[in-house]
Amino acid sequence: MAVHPNAGKTAPQSGLINVPKLMSAYYLHEPDVEQYPEQRVAFGTSGHRGCSLNTQFNESHILAITQAICDYRKQNNIFGPLFLGKDTHALSEAAFNSAIEVLVANEVQIITQEGEDYTPTPVISHAVVSHNKAHPSELADGIVVTPSHNPPEDGGFKYNPPNGGPADTEITKWIEDRANQLLAEDLVEVELFPYVKAVRSGFIKYVDLQTPYVEDLVNVVDMQAIAKSGISLGIDPLGGSGINYWPLIAKHYGLNLTVVNDVVDPRFAFMPQDKDGKIRMDCSSPYAMTNLIGLKDKFDIGIGNDPDYDRHGIVTKDGLMNPNHFLAVAIDYLLTHRDWPADVKVGKTLVSSAIIDKVVASHGKELVEVPVGMKWFVEGLHSSALCFGGEESAGAAFLRIDGSVWCTDKDGFIMGLLAAEILAVTGKSPSQYYRDLVAKFCEPLYKRIDAPANSEQKQKLKALSGEDIKATELAGELIIAKLTEAPGNHAAIGGLKVVTENGWFAARPSGTEDIYKIYFESFKGEQHLAQLEQAAVELVNASIA
Repeated sequence: MAVHPNAGKTAPQSGLINVPKLMSAYYLHEPDVEQYPEQRVAFGTSGHRGCSLNTQFNESHILAITQAICDYRKQNNIFGPLFLGKDTHALSEAAFNSAIEVLVANEVQIITQEGEDYTPTPVISHAVVSHNKAHPSELADGIVVTPSHNPPEDGGFKYNPPNGGPADTEITKWIEDRANQLLAEDLVEVELFPYVKAVRSGFIKYVDLQTPYVEDLVNVVDMQAIAKSGISLGIDPLGGSGINYWPLIAKHYGLNLTVVNDVVDPRFAFMPQDKDGKIRMDCSSPYAMTNLIGLKDKFDIGIGNDPDYDRHGIVTKDGLMNPNHFLAVAIDYLLTHRDWPADVKVGKTLVSSAIIDKVVASHGKELVEVPVGMKWFVEGLHSSALCFGGEESAGAAFLRIDGSVWCTDKDGFIMGLLAAEILAVTGKSPSQYYRDLVAKFCEPLYKRIDAPANSEQKQKLKALSGEDIKATELAGELIIAKLTEAPGNHAAIGGLKVVTENGWFAARPSGTEDIYKIYFESFKGEQHLAQLEQAAVELVNASIA
């Protein structure tokens, strides 16, 4: 896919969303799930997402999903409070209020941020985990209203059960099926309580979720080392839900920290356009992160996050770090500087760099390789069997310093602060640290491309088996594995991964867009990477033609 000519530049006025039109569509467009299957509730790797203008994220969807969650809670005897958070996307406010109407009607005790402020995903996960540790007989769960890094016109809605992390496929399938049943039956079984009365019902408790999270950071990151070092931190919240957290963190721990952009705008008009010309708050994209990269010489470490703060972007004086590179650095550093139990394992998604495999093996630890999605790490992090779980899209979480669970969802705060800890403790920036790993293990070359695919082609790709691939060689090397299940948990990967001695590729359909994604990695250089790309594209296209 060619780079858009306006990538890295702010969008013209004509390229910004019409917020009133978007909000009107949220209330006026009614999904017809029987005639138009694309208007059904569909949980991807992390919740239901869509745009109200396309009748994929509308009031009816949120009422149905929320009622389905209430039904799931009753069926599974979850009677504790529900922590409810939202990000800064335009549709998040409306969906947040719609959810309240259903939750109160179902007599669910809601806990949300005082002042009706935004709440990042990791804060909700941390709050659920902390509450349930203290109140095991009154289990809480959570909802976060966010489409993550998706464009401004999108909305998103995800459920975190009592383990605090993204719901697994069994739970999301149940909620998805129940929500679509409610939609097909014109919402007759959805219980509603008018918002004006709901906020006075006593079922909503407004509390300070910020302070407990900020004060607890000292137990997961060496905040004292960062403060003593005096290193300068530049923070670009990308207009996201953590924007009011960074000043509190700086004040509480005495950090040399500057928020370089404090604008919150549902149009995200300040954002440089991404590779394809869309506004997308992807903190792993050099195009979306243009502004912070431009300030790299002013700070020792730059940190960017997406709107719900489950992703991280790390900028050093060398520029924006590749997410795979930072994952490898974070894992190596943590395994060297944390006194965790000897039998802890490390989790990664199977499309993350193979240099992680080498790092983990060098520490004598077991690697758990799973399909794409943070949900596959939740139980391992919750039980402290996994000390780290990370995915190539710049999302990860890890255990507290004492080896107990911190949170079970991706946490962009702690990953950014870990980058600062690494510099403070070792004297090396994460990019310098990565060069040491390359010198030790050899440098991999990694690439991801997106290609158009309709729903039929995406289904074919999702249904591929190893037997469908007749080739025995890939880019001049013998194929040693054809995977449709992840080695770490034998779960279906929703696509295919083909492995040789010095390279691999993986292909999987997007859950939210009409594309498929192909990932490649070579340990033999640019020419081999190009051969991998050509062979993989030909192989996948032939399989889904």
